[in-house]
Amino acid sequence: MTGAGFGAFVRRAHDAGRLVVQPRMGMSHPDRMRAGLLATRAADATTVGTLTLDSYTRVGDLESAQLAVLEGADLNGYPLASHEPATTRRVLEGIHDPGFPVQVRHGSAAPQHIFRSLAAVGLDASEGGPVSYCLPYGRVSLRDSVAHWAQSCELFAELCDAGSEPHLETFGGCVLGQLCPPGLLVAVSVLEAIFFRRHGIRSISVSYAQQTNARQDREAIAALRSLCAQFLAGIEWHVVVYAYMGLFPETEDGASFLLAQAAELAVASDSERLIVKTVAESRRIPTVAENVAALEHAAKIAARTERYPLEGSATEVYAEAYTLVDAVLNLDEDLGAALLAAFAEGRLDVPYCLHPDNAGLTRSYIAADGRLCWADVGKMPLNQVAEVRPVRTVTSAELLNSLSYVRRYYDGHASSAAGEPLERP
Repeated sequence: MTGAGFGAFVRRAHDAGRLVVQPRMGMSHPDRMRAGLLATRAADATTVGTLTLDSYTRVGDLESAQLAVLEGADLNGYPLASHEPATTRRVLEGIHDPGFPVQVRHGSAAPQHIFRSLAAVGLDASEGGPVSYCLPYGRVSLRDSVAHWAQSCELFAELCDAGSEPHLETFGGCVLGQLCPPGLLVAVSVLEAIFFRRHGIRSISVSYAQQTNARQDREAIAALRSLCAQFLAGIEWHVVVYAYMGLFPETEDGASFLLAQAAELAVASDSERLIVKTVAESRRIPTVAENVAALEHAAKIAARTERYPLEGSATEVYAEAYTLVDAVLNLDEDLGAALLAAFAEGRLDVPYCLHPDNAGLTRSYIAADGRLCWADVGKMPLNQVAEVRPVRTVTSAELLNSLSYVRRYYDGHASSAAGEPLERP
């Protein structure tokens, strides 16, 4: 394993007792993108940079992206495949180096053009996955996404021949995460990591998105770490926590409180990296200054938090995740084929996901204590390991109410919690 690259940087920071914090930042104009990276690097925190790509590039509409570049139009991200490689190299010059790695974030189910473009400008870190960048995001079939991601991983792995250590992060721990019980999130994240490994990637991060109950989140990350120790042994890996992915609090106090708890969760669970959100999330795309403020706020909370991870394999979350991973791996030696069979048979089934390749039989709900629970596991093999309330009907009104649960809780409790230990139901 080389000492350079995204994964090695995160490992060194963790070994030194520092949490790596990262924004979700992407601007279409090269000068603004460079300024954002410079500000991220200069923040009073241990940071890595982000190039978040625009929607045209994500779906492969490079003609529209190129037209926007020629016209100087603003996009909702950086059009990596449409800017000349020399332009992006100038964006990165003097910024991207072993002390400040940069990750490309995109959201594509067919990302071959993205991996070619990032390799052409000297970048070697990205993220996504064949399930997590297919089911919630668009119209690409799961079969096509699996094939696209197999090709993309193999393209990316070719960077090893040039002396790089390409790094991929699974997005599986965030797939429709705001109402998805953690056992399924952990299982998909682990399965995508195994998929990456089998297609030649040796440096991997596994994601988990902050949910609605602090204790359950810690159990989930402990389960994730235990499963990775088993299935990713012998390669470089780490855990990345996402600040809550659903409706963010509308008040600045509420948003700051929620981000602080995400930072505490990351450190307490012994995770190595945190993707932040800002006080502006509920209203608009955040500014560079707001991103920097979020990075520094998270770093400040992290510095005062101690690591105290839970035991990983003695919880219901672990039992659910292990059962799902084991069930999928036993379907077919080819993991891509196994994933297709699992969704076709309903052995993996994301609640409230409308993609045609998702069975759509599962349902979840938020319990009184904030834990995410199963109301119906459909055909997933969880009846013997999960607490399921099959007679409980989740109404449309309750579903809508659940989507704003975190926003309402944090906006209502932020002021009274100022200066108090960060706990939530």
